[in-house]
Amino acid sequence: MFSEMGAPGWQRYRGAYDGFMKPVNIPLKIIILCCIANFINSADRVLMPITIISMADEFNWDMHTQGWILSSFSVGYLSSLIAGGSAAKKYGGKRVLTLAVFLWSISAFFTPYFASSWMVMVFFRFLLGVGEGIGKRFHPVNFVPKQVLRNSNACTAAMVILGQIGLPTIFHIFAYAVSPEERGRAFSYLIAMGSIGQTAAGLISPHIYWPLVFFIFGGTGLIWVALWILFTKSVVECELDAQEYLAPPTKVSEQSTPWRECFTRRPLWAIYCAHFSMNWSNYIIMQWLPTYLVRFLGGGPTEIMLTALPYVANSLCGIAAGHFADNLVRRRWSVLCVRRLMTCIGLVGPGLLLVVFSASSSIPVAVFLISLSMGFSACNSAGHLSSHAEVAPNHAGITFAISNTLATIPGILCGPLTAHIVVHSNGRWFPVFILAGFINIVGAVVYASHSSATPVI
Repeated sequence: MFSEMGAPGWQRYRGAYDGFMKPVNIPLKIIILCCIANFINSADRVLMPITIISMADEFNWDMHTQGWILSSFSVGYLSSLIAGGSAAKKYGGKRVLTLAVFLWSISAFFTPYFASSWMVMVFFRFLLGVGEGIGKRFHPVNFVPKQVLRNSNACTAAMVILGQIGLPTIFHIFAYAVSPEERGRAFSYLIAMGSIGQTAAGLISPHIYWPLVFFIFGGTGLIWVALWILFTKSVVECELDAQEYLAPPTKVSEQSTPWRECFTRRPLWAIYCAHFSMNWSNYIIMQWLPTYLVRFLGGGPTEIMLTALPYVANSLCGIAAGHFADNLVRRRWSVLCVRRLMTCIGLVGPGLLLVVFSASSSIPVAVFLISLSMGFSACNSAGHLSSHAEVAPNHAGITFAISNTLATIPGILCGPLTAHIVVHSNGRWFPVFILAGFINIVGAVVYASHSSATPVI
């Protein structure tokens, strides 16, 4: 066919092909695909807490069974955090992201086929956690200049991605594939797509038969994997330097990690405690809010749709909190005061609101209170989550890895413990939220009394 075109025709075809595949277009394709990956990831995370209400009715799961299914995600996530680091460093961002999306998409797509076995559901949720944990193999603090990390607004954007969207591997890919002047917009789209994914799952799931939800989002993830492989393969076929775009990270300095100091410095333990406390209340909301609205407050599909609002509030307030914190620093507030203020707002605010929330019998009021709570929680991004680069400037990635690992423990405990408390309290949820509020306030007190904004290691 090409021979019939003649030389001029072939040159025109080749010119059009080369124009389409110019390197300047490669970052745009990567940005679009990474944003879609965040959309899928965010949706997959909230599917089970919503659909488990219908699944529990269909398969006669009690509260304890539901708790173990919901918490198994965190077990898988923690397992991959501990075991997967060396493999991620070896193979780089492209392959890591491919594996991560494949794992969580497979776990979602095949859920309807094996839903009658709660033990298989535990395994699939475990697999989803493994996929997300693999997706977190690269942390932003390892790829961003320290002067950027000291900026609360920039750090907040990274932490919102880390804490709510869960794909810092994309941060690593963007570091190679996207130019610095385009990176800010890329992360804005990334954050937005995460919130849209959570919202879409919350709007769609209550109104269609629950297996279809898993087929839709799981199938979309598998299609994404095929497109990702195709487009990243085209990068190589166009003879671009793959190392420039999707290479494994370069080796950092060979200085030894001060493990002893990471576990013996009070300011670091203040961060660890604050992170643990923040995640305790967040995991309760993420895992149990739909069930609470339906089982305790008598909500229906329309009310379940409202569970998307707290995530939107968290994303928007996180960005606003970063701007607010940076303005305080520019007004000559000390960095330590700003970090303590934002952390106290982010922990005490939700702690008190959860207690008020537990006393509300109106679903609109309850959703408003929990959205306000998640909005306040976002202030932690400009608080203790931003202080790793200040207390451990040369080891911020290590200290965050420790903090993130410890902060995953609430995700494992909150499922079965919440079920145990509710069952032994004759169906009352008040003790669950009292405990969460108490843990939040303790975390705020510990951070306010032992935190620092100067290097300790």
